[in-house]
Parts: sequence; structure tokens; C-alpha cells
Amino acid sequence: MTATTASTPAVTDDDPSRPADAGDPFDRDVLPTPPGATAALLRSLLAPLRARVALTTLLLLLQQAAVQAGPLLVAYAIDTAVPAFRDDRHGPLVAVAVGYLLCALASGILQFAFVETSARVSQDGLLDLRGRIFRHAQALSVDFHERYTSGRLISRSTTDVESLRELLEEGLQELVTVVLSFVSIAALLLWLDLGLGAVAVASFVPLYALVRLYRRRAGRVFGERSTAIAAVIVKFVETMNGIRPVRAFRREAANDAEFAGLNARHARTNGDTLLEMARYVVGSRLVANTAVAGIVLWGAHRVASGSLELGVLAAAVLYLRRLYDPIDRLGMFLNSYQSAAASLEKIAGLLAQTPSVPEPARPRELPPLTTEFPGREVVFDGVRFGYRTGGEVLPRFDLTLPAGQTVAVVGSTGAGKSTLAKLLARFYDPSDGRVLLDGVDLRELAMPELRRGVVMVTQEAFLFSGTVADNIAIGRPDATREEIEAAAKAIGADEFISALPDGYDTDVRKRGGRISAGQRQLVAFARALLADPAVLILDEATSSLDIPGERAVQRAMSTVLRGRTAVVIAHRLSTVEIADRVLVMEHGRIVEDGRPAELIAGTGRFANLHRAWRDSLA
Repeated sequence: MTATTASTPAVTDDDPSRPADAGDPFDRDVLPTPPGATAALLRSLLAPLRARVALTTLLLLLQQAAVQAGPLLVAYAIDTAVPAFRDDRHGPLVAVAVGYLLCALASGILQFAFVETSARVSQDGLLDLRGRIFRHAQALSVDFHERYTSGRLISRSTTDVESLRELLEEGLQELVTVVLSFVSIAALLLWLDLGLGAVAVASFVPLYALVRLYRRRAGRVFGERSTAIAAVIVKFVETMNGIRPVRAFRREAANDAEFAGLNARHARTNGDTLLEMARYVVGSRLVANTAVAGIVLWGAHRVASGSLELGVLAAAVLYLRRLYDPIDRLGMFLNSYQSAAASLEKIAGLLAQTPSVPEPARPRELPPLTTEFPGREVVFDGVRFGYRTGGEVLPRFDLTLPAGQTVAVVGSTGAGKSTLAKLLARFYDPSDGRVLLDGVDLRELAMPELRRGVVMVTQEAFLFSGTVADNIAIGRPDATREEIEAAAKAIGADEFISALPDGYDTDVRKRGGRISAGQRQLVAFARALLADPAVLILDEATSSLDIPGERAVQRAMSTVLRGRTAVVIAHRLSTVEIADRVLVMEHGRIVEDGRPAELIAGTGRFANLHRAWRDSLA
């Protein structure tokens, strides 16, 4: 397991509100979604819940049957039971009253059972979806996270999942209710009276046109709203994560202005969705009320002429109200559907992303160590590499690091030092060539095997909320308390840890904010030592230490690095003194290679760097 998390380079496309670059899908809020991926995701979520989905459908069918029986009982009461009651036959009217009461009672019980069952189904589905998003985000490669901001990931697992919850818990019931109501009521109206039923069914033609128009217009505005929400979250997360430089450089006013713009955009798109909904509701009610008024007038005329029974007309009017009342609820479903469809597309696009550093199809194991020391040979064989957002960083690169050798890599910013470290840690794969560990291509090693063999300590030592002991134990979760403390003592961290209020049980809080940057780095070194890797990468890992802390770490590093293959990326040349070998890099190439003393004694670049460093200390 990796001893520390890698620091994430600054991402320049954090603000999805800026104009999108059509050449890079990461600049847009919606990642490319393969055809059919959204439907496949929905099917996979519902597949384990098929039995309970069928049960909820059955409960709703029975509930609708109980509800729709009411107007038939009313028609029977007006046309049959009331005349019978006048003839002193009370049985039919009593039967109608009891039947109506039983239908109301059954409807309530079935509605309660449906709501409870459907809520459990939706929550289980959303629990599965949130877990998928979290697991998939962790499985994606480092380059994905360097380009797709954490704020967008948060939006996918919160706002977008919440949109799906609203659809599953509220919208689907409305849709099924509307469909069942339309089918059952249309059939009953046609059965009661063919003319009234035909007019009622014909009135759905303009309503269908309204629904299609609403779907087309609402789909666009809901997609814009989802993007606007993500932009607000991204800006908020970015600002809170960078609160120290925000305060230090007085960015509050500028951030307020940027956030106000994003917030206004969100409010505007949210208002657009409400406006589309209002247009739909007004139009549907106008059509429904016109149809009801026309049918009532025509029916009344037929009752007066004796061609239609009063009870049938009363039942038809009740059914018409029940037929048109759900139209508003259909609008609410469409509202939820458009929002959920936009969210589901974004989630499907995220889940469709594949790691650029995949697990091998047939993983190999590293050969057993042949010596008592844990070091392994590292070979860069014809490696070429360039980031997607830039040019080639490493042209053809060849390097062999013998097992157990400590190599310091120095050079100017952008020379390729950190890229070298990331390729060795397999945060990226080379575009050409191979990186070998004891003769085995890193691409052929399963990730657990690789992480046991190669550990990276970065410039930014990331600590998780929890105790100091918990953070050290990340290097080896099954380590005992004695082993954790032994690692801390070996690295020189025990003194400051023991001075903390609760010692090793002190909660370091968010990002380790309770202790200093140098102390966090010491914890990261203890974590790496506990992991006991064959290859240790130190990427400017002492840069955040003060002089006493750096000297303490350098004293401990002779123990930590003994026998291991180590790559030390260094800006401070004091770190180079522990190395067996120094590489000087420029523009992705090695321009000097030798022992520290030999290079210092020469007249090359490293000698000039070392001389300038010595002069700065004078």
C-alpha cells in the first residue's frame, strides 16, 4: 500500500463557467457518454431490485383499482341504489356505502405499503450508486483527477444523486399513477358511454403536444441548471481548500464577485426551469378545463333528452376530474425526469471513464529478493512520455538504477524530475518504452503488488482526519502499535508526537492542520518506513522542513534508505549528500551522471549549482 498520497498538481480548468475548449472534454461538465451507457447504468441499478420493483408495481395497481372503483359505486348508487332505497330496499345503498368505505380503507393501506416499499427500493439503489461513484473515482488514474475537479465529483455524488432520489421516490409514482389513471379511466369512460369516452380521449391530443414541447424545452434548461450547480460547488470547494492563500492575498472580494456571478447563473437557470414548468401547467389546465366544460354541457343536454343516465354523467364527471388532475402531477414528473436525466447522463459519463493506468489482464509477481536487503533494480528502457495538455516531457529516456542504490535527481523546474518519479510510481504509463522493476514491466504488476514494492513520499504530506497512529499505519494497516512507534522513532518523529496532548492518539484533524508542515512530513516518512518498500521515491520530500527538521530527517534517512533503491528528487542540495549517485536533468534528458564528490569537483552544471548553494549559506 502506498505510504502517502500523491500531491495533486494545480488544475487550471476548475471553473466550468468559462468557455469550454471543444478539444478537451474535461473542460466541460458533461464527460463523453458512450451510446447506451445511461440506459445500461439504470438497468444495472434496477437489476438487483427487480423483485421489489415488481412488488411496488403490484401495490400501486391494487391501490389504483381501489381508487377508481369509487365513481362506479357513485354511478350505481344514483341510478340503482337510491331508487331501490325509495322502494324500501336498503340493501343496495348499504352495500354501496360499505364498498366505498372498504375501497377508501384499502387505498390508504396500499398507498402506505407502496410508499414504504418504494422508498426502500430507491434508497438501496442510490446507496449502490453512491458507492459506485466513490469506488470508481478512487480507481481512476491520477491524470483524471488532475483534470476533473473534486468539486465536480462532489456534485456528481450529491446534487445529481439527489435529483435521482426525487425521481425515484416521487416522480415514478406520479408517472405510474398518471399512466394507470389514463388507461383505466379511458377504458371505464368508453365502457360507460362511448361518446363521452371518445371526446375525453381526443382531448389528450393537445395535452400530448404540450408534453412533447415541455420535454424538449425543459431538457435543455435542466442540463444548464445541473452545470450551473456544479460550477457553484467547484468554486466553493476550491475557495475553502485554498482559504490560507485567499486570506493571505486578500482574495475575498474577488472570490465574492466570481461566486456571485456563478450563483446568479444558477439562479437564472433555476428560474428558467420554473418558467417552463409554469407554461406547461397553465397550458395543460386550460386544455383540461375546456374539455371538462364541453363534456359536462354535452352530457347535461343528453341527460335532459333522456339519452344518458344522470348517474353515468356524474361518474363520467368524477372520472374526468381524476383524469385531468394528474396532468399537473405529470408536469412534476417531467420536471423530476428532466433533472434526473441530465444528472444520470453526467454520472454515466463519469462511470464510463476508464483508468489510463489499467490493471494487467494477467498480472505477474516480482521475483523473490536474492539478498537480505529489500532493494530492487529499476530500469527505464526507451521511455517516452508527454502529458495530454502539453508537449513531450521525456524524449527517449534510458536509465538503470542498481538495487540498493540511492540516486539524487536535480535540475531546473520543468526538467522532468517529478515526471520520472510519477512514471516509477506508475501514476502514469509511458507512451513508449518500459519501466522495469527487477526485469518485470510495471504494467504487468497488479496494483497491490506494485504498491508494496514502490512507495512515494511527496512534497505535500497529506494526512487524513484521525490520530497520528492511524496516519502512520496507512503504510501497513496490519501493523502493531509497537511497530508504528518504532517507525516513528527511527525517523525522528517520536519526540514531537510524544509532546502532543494525546501522543500517538492525538487527532490531527482535517489535512493534519493540528500539526506543522514539517511535522506532517515526518509522519509521512514514518508511514513510508513502516510500509517497508523495495523502492522509495522522495519527491522534494524535505522541502517543507526547517533546518533542524531537515537535519533530523537526514540523520534518519541513512537508516530508512539502507539497502533500498531510492530516488530522491531534490531542490535543496543538502539532501544530495546522502546519495550514492547524482543525476542532473535538463529538458527531459540526463546531462550529468556521477557520484556527488566527482560532480562537485568538476566544472559542470552540478558543480555550479553546488557552488551557488554553498555561497547562499555563507
